[in-house]
Amino acid sequence: MNSSPMLTNSHFQKQSTDEQGLYDYLLRLVQNEAPAQTLDEFRSLFFEGRGCRNYEVFIGLERLVKAKNADRNFDYIFNRCCHILINHWQMNPQTQREIPKLVALFDTVRDSAQYGNQSRVRQLVRNFSQTEQYNKLKRIATVISDKQAGSSTQSTSVGTLINRYPYLYDYCLMGDDSSQEHRQTVRRIKAQNERRFELNLSRYVTYKVRLAQTARSGLILPDPEVIRAVKNPTLLSDKELNKSLKHFVGPVESGQSYKALSQSFNNHIVHTQTFGAFKDDLYDYILNSLEGKYRQGQFNKKLFQLFQNTYPECNHQAPSEFLMMRTSSQLLNFLIVEGPQQLDHYVFIDMITNLGVTKTVGLLLKIVLFCKKVKPYLEKRFSILFNHYESSSREGVPWLVKSLENMQLAFSIHFGRVDLSGLQQSKAMA
Repeated sequence: MNSSPMLTNSHFQKQSTDEQGLYDYLLRLVQNEAPAQTLDEFRSLFFEGRGCRNYEVFIGLERLVKAKNADRNFDYIFNRCCHILINHWQMNPQTQREIPKLVALFDTVRDSAQYGNQSRVRQLVRNFSQTEQYNKLKRIATVISDKQAGSSTQSTSVGTLINRYPYLYDYCLMGDDSSQEHRQTVRRIKAQNERRFELNLSRYVTYKVRLAQTARSGLILPDPEVIRAVKNPTLLSDKELNKSLKHFVGPVESGQSYKALSQSFNNHIVHTQTFGAFKDDLYDYILNSLEGKYRQGQFNKKLFQLFQNTYPECNHQAPSEFLMMRTSSQLLNFLIVEGPQQLDHYVFIDMITNLGVTKTVGLLLKIVLFCKKVKPYLEKRFSILFNHYESSSREGVPWLVKSLENMQLAFSIHFGRVDLSGLQQSKAMA
């Protein structure tokens, strides 16, 4: 009776030792070997079942995959093994190109007859290739591939556009089990890509402003070397981009910009005494963004009902930060999508159909500007839609691609460091 716990503890201790030995071996490998040799060893160990140069590590892996809970534990272990290589390679621009090669190894386990040795390891790796963890690996490889290529404008599927939208990275590239090292890697890539887009957008706006100033002065356009053409950094047409920039920067309601509207709303609700009154104010704040015909229809009724059903027991309490955040997050659920298991997003599509993409994104921006703590929640709603349509063609869901592009613009303008001072003083984007 007393021997079972001791055997169980010994088993888990051995399993933990084998697991750590595997991590240590891969870390030494990626730090000291050339990428090609590291990749070959990784392929041999996990994808071909031929073992590795370190016999103890190979035997330890065999024990791990034959353990009682191997089916449940392997995905975590193998995911961490992949990220040991990815995190190290990502830090050096010269080795970043190895990351897509690592992910490409999974193609070898698609065909179960490719190798005669159908080892337990290969079976578990094949199972891993059906998980969300693997999808995150593929997205990281896509981000790195597009960074190496410099552009993803020729992509055919929605999923291959992930590089363009850093605000999706936290939810599309990371999971609850992501290591601290992996989180740092993703955040580093995110910061780099955010800054790159902001710089490209600033250059584009400066270029357009200079062209407009030259045209207004009646001068002949100078040599291209003097005003060098700058490419539109978005997937929107020049006309669509100009319209969106004007909308997110300029006046949208009563001569006020989104930033001014949110500041006025925040100043107002400071004096709101009850949660019920706050919901009434927020209802008006949202409704003011809607055009007359649309605000009279079913949307208005559903929006009104949403606020009525949101914590009615708290209507007479003071509007705490928690209640305001929860109300805003439920509002985003209603306007975009609730979750991966509840993927209805007909309200979002209906708004785009009736209001247009730019005004719809502007409405979402209004919510985040007055309650900045729900910005991650908005990012997650868009990540859910992105994951849902990941394998769809861009041509099949143009409304989604334009929404993603407009959201990127809105975030860069209001939360980034993009310089649009010239635009605000010019009629260049008219």
